[in-house]
Amino acid sequence: MMALPFYQKHHQHYDRAYRHKELESTLSQYQKEEKRKSAVYSHGSTAYAHGSAAYRHGSAAAYGHESAAYSHGSAAYGHESAAYSHGSAAYDHESAAHSRRSAAYSLGSESLNRMSAAYDHESAAHSRRSAAYSLGSESLSKRSAAYSLGSEAYSHGLKDSNTMVEDRSYKLSPKAKRAKQSLFSEEKENKAIDYVVPMFTGRQVYVSGITDTEEERIKESAAYVARRNLFATGEGISATRVATSSSMEKQHEKKSRKVAIRESAERLALKKTLEETEEFHRKLNEDKLLHAPEFVIKPRSHTVWEKQNVKLHCTVTGWPEPRLTWYKNNVPINVHTHPGKYIIESRYGMHSLEINKCDFEDTAQYRASAMNVKGELSAYASLVVKRYKGEFDESYFHAGTVTMPLSFGVSPHGYASKFEIHFVDKFEVSFGREGETMSLGCTVIIHPDIKRFHPEIQWYRNGVLITPSKWVQMHWSGERATLTLAHANKEDEGLYTLRVIMGDYYEQYSAYVFVQDADAEMPGAPASPLDVECLDANKDYVIVSWKQPAVDGGSPILGYFIDKCEVGTTHWSQCNETPVKFARFPVTGLIEGRSYIFRVRAVNKAGVSIPSRVSEPVAALDPADRARLRSHPSAPWTGQIIVTEEEPAEGVVPGPPSDLNVIEATKNYVVLSWKPPGERGHEGVMYFVEKCIAGTENWQRVNTEIPVKSPRFAVFDLAEGKSYRFRVRCCNSAGVGEPSEATEATVVGDKLDIPKVPGRIIPTRNTDTSVVVTWTESKDAKELVGYYIEASIAGSGHWEPSNNNPVKGTRFICHGLLTGENYIFRVRAVNAAGLSEYSQESEAIEVKAAIAAPSPPYDITVLESVHDSMVLGWKQPKIIGGAEITGYYVNYREVIDGVPGKWNEANIKPISERAYRIHNLKENMVYQFQVAAANLAGVGTPSPPTRSFKCEEWTIAVPGPPHDLLYTEVRKDSLVLLWKPPVYIGRSPVTGYYVDVKETEATDEHWRSVNEKPIANKFLKVSGLKEGVSYLFRVRATNQAGVGKPSDTTDPVIAETRPGTKEVEVDVDDNGVISLNFECDQMSSDSKFVWSKNYEPIEDESRLAFDTKGGKSKAAFKDLGEDDLGIYSCAVTDTDGVSSSYTIDEEEMKRLLALSHERKFPTVPLKSELAAELLEKGQVRFWLQAEKLSGNAKVNFVFNDKEIVNGEKYKMKVDHNTGLVEMIMDKLEDSDEGTYTFQLQDGKATNQSSLVLIGDVFKKLQDEADFQRQEWFRKQGPHFVEYLGWEVTADCNVLLKCKVANIKKETHIVWYKDGREIMVDEEHDFKDGVCTLLISEFSKKDAGIYEVILKDDRGKDKSKLKLVEAAFADLMNEVCRKIALSATELKIQSTAEGIRLFSFVNYYLEDLRVSWLHNDAKIKYTDRVKTGVTGEQIWLQINEPTPHDKGKYIMELFDGKTTHTRMLDLSGQAFDEAFTEFQRLKQAAIAERNRARILGGLPDVVTIQEGKALNLTCNVWGDPVPEVTWLKNEKPLTADAHCILKYESGKSASFTMTGVNTIDSGRYGILVKNKYGTETSDFTVIVTPVMAQIAMVMHDADVQGPKLNTITIAKRKKATATSNCHNEGEKEDFVKPHVEEIIATEETPDPNETLIVEEGDDREGSWQAAKESDVKSTVPEIILHPTGSLIRQGEKSVETNT
Repeated sequence: MMALPFYQKHHQHYDRAYRHKELESTLSQYQKEEKRKSAVYSHGSTAYAHGSAAYRHGSAAAYGHESAAYSHGSAAYGHESAAYSHGSAAYDHESAAHSRRSAAYSLGSESLNRMSAAYDHESAAHSRRSAAYSLGSESLSKRSAAYSLGSEAYSHGLKDSNTMVEDRSYKLSPKAKRAKQSLFSEEKENKAIDYVVPMFTGRQVYVSGITDTEEERIKESAAYVARRNLFATGEGISATRVATSSSMEKQHEKKSRKVAIRESAERLALKKTLEETEEFHRKLNEDKLLHAPEFVIKPRSHTVWEKQNVKLHCTVTGWPEPRLTWYKNNVPINVHTHPGKYIIESRYGMHSLEINKCDFEDTAQYRASAMNVKGELSAYASLVVKRYKGEFDESYFHAGTVTMPLSFGVSPHGYASKFEIHFVDKFEVSFGREGETMSLGCTVIIHPDIKRFHPEIQWYRNGVLITPSKWVQMHWSGERATLTLAHANKEDEGLYTLRVIMGDYYEQYSAYVFVQDADAEMPGAPASPLDVECLDANKDYVIVSWKQPAVDGGSPILGYFIDKCEVGTTHWSQCNETPVKFARFPVTGLIEGRSYIFRVRAVNKAGVSIPSRVSEPVAALDPADRARLRSHPSAPWTGQIIVTEEEPAEGVVPGPPSDLNVIEATKNYVVLSWKPPGERGHEGVMYFVEKCIAGTENWQRVNTEIPVKSPRFAVFDLAEGKSYRFRVRCCNSAGVGEPSEATEATVVGDKLDIPKVPGRIIPTRNTDTSVVVTWTESKDAKELVGYYIEASIAGSGHWEPSNNNPVKGTRFICHGLLTGENYIFRVRAVNAAGLSEYSQESEAIEVKAAIAAPSPPYDITVLESVHDSMVLGWKQPKIIGGAEITGYYVNYREVIDGVPGKWNEANIKPISERAYRIHNLKENMVYQFQVAAANLAGVGTPSPPTRSFKCEEWTIAVPGPPHDLLYTEVRKDSLVLLWKPPVYIGRSPVTGYYVDVKETEATDEHWRSVNEKPIANKFLKVSGLKEGVSYLFRVRATNQAGVGKPSDTTDPVIAETRPGTKEVEVDVDDNGVISLNFECDQMSSDSKFVWSKNYEPIEDESRLAFDTKGGKSKAAFKDLGEDDLGIYSCAVTDTDGVSSSYTIDEEEMKRLLALSHERKFPTVPLKSELAAELLEKGQVRFWLQAEKLSGNAKVNFVFNDKEIVNGEKYKMKVDHNTGLVEMIMDKLEDSDEGTYTFQLQDGKATNQSSLVLIGDVFKKLQDEADFQRQEWFRKQGPHFVEYLGWEVTADCNVLLKCKVANIKKETHIVWYKDGREIMVDEEHDFKDGVCTLLISEFSKKDAGIYEVILKDDRGKDKSKLKLVEAAFADLMNEVCRKIALSATELKIQSTAEGIRLFSFVNYYLEDLRVSWLHNDAKIKYTDRVKTGVTGEQIWLQINEPTPHDKGKYIMELFDGKTTHTRMLDLSGQAFDEAFTEFQRLKQAAIAERNRARILGGLPDVVTIQEGKALNLTCNVWGDPVPEVTWLKNEKPLTADAHCILKYESGKSASFTMTGVNTIDSGRYGILVKNKYGTETSDFTVIVTPVMAQIAMVMHDADVQGPKLNTITIAKRKKATATSNCHNEGEKEDFVKPHVEEIIATEETPDPNETLIVEEGDDREGSWQAAKESDVKSTVPEIILHPTGSLIRQGEKSVETNT
């Protein structure tokens, strides 16, 4: 079997895990049971040791050895079970007794613990079984009970447990059949559970049929039967749960005498059985039981048409019964991969492969491989599927076969026609050289020649359709088809086929093209590699593969260099520094999104070869992206794909990759493959690869600088022969993830071996210049690419390659040899690892055309016997040797007392008939005969001697057997059987014949007669056969005395219509001559056409004239009449039964004579009858077309029986070249209703055609013409090509659009809605002829009727679109759908109130229905859970979230028809992070709300006159009540008589300073503080000396920065400065308010007088109004004049003195 390359294998190719799946399920169930009873087991082993002591010591020594092995836990089998279950960790850490138990232990030691109880109840059955062990053939199956008790190893005399381990080792055929498991599950916990070991789980090889020795097979069979019996009888081994305290006591009880005696008897019976078994095996003779597979019937090759079914049969014998596997091109056929395509059946050694509805891809070599323990044997069959061009009605097919003659097809013109396709001036086998231009051409002659029906020309290379490219150009001139190889390469070498297709019929011609290597640039350099391909392409990685050249230049190829070039550039760069010998190489470091081409160069010690042909471009892309681009191309291919990446969002650290495997390992590199991690966030991941030497944990990063993007990586620079392990880490912007699981240890070295040498090179003559070379395929070859064949003239020592492109299969025709020379051949195989050694040289063969002597005749029988002569009959040899048989030679000899004498010649001259009378024989003497056939090659081997016949007078009354049976005209449901009359006719003449038939595989009881009454003819057409079934025939003659002996049966014949089968066709030419025509494309140089009438050769040529040219023969009737009635058949000699017939009866004769008369007196043939059609301007065109018209043809035009002529109303035209006749009318009037007739006359041929235009038909045509005319006038001005419609853009806007034509610069377009013109800002430029109107944020208010009008000086056109009711609803649904599709994925936002889930849409409409689901249940909205829309954000607010709010949230957007969903899983880490952020924000809000703060009241600057009192008050707030500290020059200020500090109710703090003086000037501040924070407010006090008038400057702070307030105080006005604070109810205002105004007096206040701060005077506008009017919220400067007026001075600080 040929292994597949790693890049073509499916992952988990027939399943390593699948092997142990059932066993693991069994062991896991058993281990659960064991764990629950661990306490019982821990004491059970001790109890068992005591309880089985007598059992062990009471048995024979060998049996005691076995019991001891089982009593110690059957460690060997425990190891096997551990291998099956892959080493369960939990199971390994159980107690010592428990760790030794396994599935086998349940058959071993556990069974012995329970054996006493089992024996009490089953002693009778056991004794019966023991007695039955000694019965002959039953001993094997009954003996298997010992296996169920764990004695499998001992029953075959094995001496130790190590042997048992080897015998029970795990073996599996590549595809073992597996039965479904039926495992017993546990029931309720408190109920005792009996665990029955499944009998079909442990070793699936029980039913495999393949083992190493017969002894192992018998052991497996015994174990299988024993386990099956255990299931059937219920005699399983059970383990029952019991209370721990009571179980230990019961297990230590002594056995009763009765139980001990019974156990002893059981042991003795078992020992006896084992001894008998050993004796039985000593007597077995393996050589008599076993034999290798042998094909009794081999599969036969088939050639079928497409859509046919084909069935390959074979019969195989062998013991053990072989298992048969079907292969297609050495690849196993999997019926599950192609359901319904293949049907494989196997029954009683008969096997079949049925292929349903064959297609061209099924053309292949099929192999049936039978295998058992004695060996493997294969048989081959080829299937060739021919392709029809065109579609067939399924009714023409029955079981996939065409029922109509294959030489007929349906032409495009509606009538059946047969096309005769001939190839003239054909291209022969061609030879070229790399770099040259080669041209293949062939002239094609097709009859009949239909001008408008052109053939389809197709070229194939090795069966693959060739498409034009830069390497290949094709041309069809109308007569000659050519294919040009612009730059020939070795990839172009192969079998070229030209196929010419006419309708449903085609012919083809093939020849081989050889391309030799170009001359090397350096002498001795190797030839260039070929077939460079790119495989497994990914983002930055691709595998380049190629085929090694046939010519190495005289020295071995050292390796290959791989070059790459980016598409669009000409710069080639070398990918590898050192040559690689493996014909596959991973290229890394590609740039994602760019395309590359590759080439390969071979190198030996002489130099480097010329580069190979470049590969096809390959893009460095993720395979999913490449598939998406191929299915939805966005732009024409430019050779480069630009990939843009969005800015990645904040992601998560990716998890480890999975399924890390070494997919290829060579001595140069190791290729790793893995799957991307499941956890990787929303951004892409890259990878770091690490390696370490096996057995260590010293991990080293391979790609230290740049991470790789593809899930593939090739590791280079490894030490050959060392073992390495590998692992991979993922990385992204969030960091580097954890490593994957490490691979198994991988040894660096080539895993793919160079193929072995092919064998048995056999050359066979073919033509004067070619030889057929066959060989046996290389054994165990993996990834075989093909074979190279070399030829040498014997004795020259110079070898030349016969092919430069490796060929598949084991047969090749070597062309270009010298005629008459003797050649020898050798073959070598090639795969990716390299080329094999050369095979042994073949024997020398002379090049000349091949013929051979025929094979022996067969089925020799006596047809008549008289007293001195006998008539022999025989069948023609199966192999005639390539030349017609010229005669036969008969020998005979006497047989006396069973001893044959010397052979005598019966005839000197060859006889042509297959019956011969031998004279001068002795009466009553016994004779044997043999016959030899002769042809131009000589006399063939004589047949084997016949059985003995006695020469005596036949006196029977009935006739003898007919002879020389021959079948012809074999079809899928019929054939014609011919025979010759019996030589011995009996006592009366033969009156008729009976034909019998039966299926080949049926018994003799199934013979049935085809005809109920005897027929006089010596031929019969047998109908009603089943397609694909093989039949046998025989004939019996009858006379008045009765029915005689049947003839010998024919050879088996399969009812099938072979591909390419042609039938005899009748033809009547233009002169009325009737002829029968037959064509054959399988003729040899010696083939001849043989015409017969009623299956008798035509000797009288007075009524027929024969004409044969090439592969065509014609029998023309001179005067067809009643004398010519009959069956006319034509057979072609020297072919595989090519024949056909045609029956001319009275009815057919009348038809042919009528057709002949028509051809003698012809009519003008019409391609089409008279028809009417409308032209662009509404004109009506009447037309018909004749097949052909000569220049003298005339046409008469008639309307209602009156001839009309060309004029103003009727415009008439006749085209003699095309046969087209037409008449055009500008307009149909009512008076034009009637019948129109065209009358044609061309020489003596005439014809006419009429068209009736009356009633509704005329009215409809008239209306359509008027409409077409109006449309034409409409299109003379600006008009609509596509009327007004709508579409919804990606931005969820509605675009009204229409397509216009015939527009000029002066054309205007006006839009209306509901009759009101829509004003458009810009004038439309009619770009691309499309007019659009964009309606953004479409809603219900936009419903209405829209109209657009085109107009200019040539006219106008308009189009309406109604967007109301249902139409508006459809549009709204589409808008909503677009909005829903634009919704982003749900995101999480934590707020101080809770958690918010939200999604953004491009635009929101109320018509879009939004609903939310939590864990698939609709959410009921409350004050805690709310939903809403803010702008384009759709949100769900969950206030004060709880753990109950975890789960899956789904936002459903219903657009009126479809529900769109967005889903978010708010659980686990996502919920925890969101909840934590909510708690943080909530606490921050509380702190901000309750922290200590100054609500206002203090100015920035206070200017006061010395000696005055200063009183400032401000409000403070905080929860808890803040502490208040006053500062001066940033130092705490203590209260005293001069400075009075007050703090009332935790809300108001006051600062009073009596009698200020200049030393009180300074920077003051207040500090408030509680546990949530602190806040300070500073102000400056300036004490000025006493003056007439003092200007005081105050500064205030605003949100935009501090502002300066200046206040001037008059002398005569007494005022107090107070602080205006905000109300307590305004605590929530966190912005510090401005101090608007401070007023002071120049008079010295009373010591007890309090300084009051008031709001400013409102004489010319309030302070607040000024504040509100300022866009920057600044406090203007205010100056108080002596007159009391307030003057605004801006923001500049001004001090005025009075």
